[in-house]
Amino acid sequence: MKHFRLSLFAILLAGLIFGISSPAFAQTGSSPTNLTISTAFPSMVVGIGETVALNMDIHSASSQLVNLDLASLPKDWTAEFRGGGRVIRSVYVAAGTPSTVELRVTPPDTVKAATYDFKVIAKDGIETSEFPLEFIVKDKAPARLTFETDFPTIRGGSSAAFTFSVNLKNEGDDDLSVSLLADAPKELAVTFKSSGKDITNLPTDIKAGSSQRIDVSAEPLTSLEVGSYPLTVTAQADTASANIQLTAEVVGQPDLTLTTPDDRLSGTVYLNRTNPIKLVLRNTGNSPAAGVKLTASAPAGWTVTLNPDTIVEVPANNEIDVTADVKPADNAISGDYVVTFHAQPNDSAEKNADFRITVETSTLWGIVGIGLIAVAVAIVGLAVTRFGRR
Repeated sequence: MKHFRLSLFAILLAGLIFGISSPAFAQTGSSPTNLTISTAFPSMVVGIGETVALNMDIHSASSQLVNLDLASLPKDWTAEFRGGGRVIRSVYVAAGTPSTVELRVTPPDTVKAATYDFKVIAKDGIETSEFPLEFIVKDKAPARLTFETDFPTIRGGSSAAFTFSVNLKNEGDDDLSVSLLADAPKELAVTFKSSGKDITNLPTDIKAGSSQRIDVSAEPLTSLEVGSYPLTVTAQADTASANIQLTAEVVGQPDLTLTTPDDRLSGTVYLNRTNPIKLVLRNTGNSPAAGVKLTASAPAGWTVTLNPDTIVEVPANNEIDVTADVKPADNAISGDYVVTFHAQPNDSAEKNADFRITVETSTLWGIVGIGLIAVAVAIVGLAVTRFGRR
């Protein structure tokens, strides 16, 4: 009896051991493939009538053929898997290397705005992987471009470039590829820049809801007359366009030059005297130069006085005579020196002119020298006449 109990206990113990270990052995023998299918954008907003393309990634731990299918696709929706430019039903997946196929889904034109769910299915004969997708269908904002700028009008001189900064905004729900055009007066050459580079087409599409800064430069091809020069900038996409009116306003500006009556920027002065130099302050601009102050920069010890030193106004295309009284320093030696004259109007840039001035010894000393020589010669002549007779 005792022997029978021990045998029965041994049988039960063996059955318990094998009964526990058998499922573990079956799981190991089944070698699961870890098949998965997924996409980076499982939920998205879709416009009515829009066809959506999604990239689906299939992963498998072993190399095998994977069949593709859909479940719970809404009524009247159409969908297809594509690869290599063709409609496909399956894909070969190499172990450890994902394969990508395109899922193209088209809702019917009669679809109502709502949320729709369906699943993408991958099967390898043993294992099935499902991935849920959510399409939120709604009326999309129509394609629309708009321009904005804080300064539609810029004032400047007759030869300077006019640079406008504008923002182009895509207010629709789709990205747009945009070309830029300009309708401008023939006197202006218009160019566009984005991120410091010259462009005609924007380098990348303008994303939905985003904006792009554009610099519009209008450069005169010739000196412009005073007045307004309007130009129109247009942004053109396939389904939308926008334009903005800009104005280059040319204002009068003086253009001063300081020279001499014969336009020679050089002269001669003598030591120990005040030397007058005739100057001409000329305005070749298209606006008067008002409140012009005249000054000079000279070598140390020199004295330069300008008359007049302040000019109420130099009319456009006119000139004013100025006298510069220049006296070299007492210790100056003969040679070339530079004196710079400055003309500073009230509302424009200072104009400068460098004059080369040659210092020479006064002609009075030359006359005195010649007189002394003549006297010496006369004395010698008298002496020779008087003593020669003896």
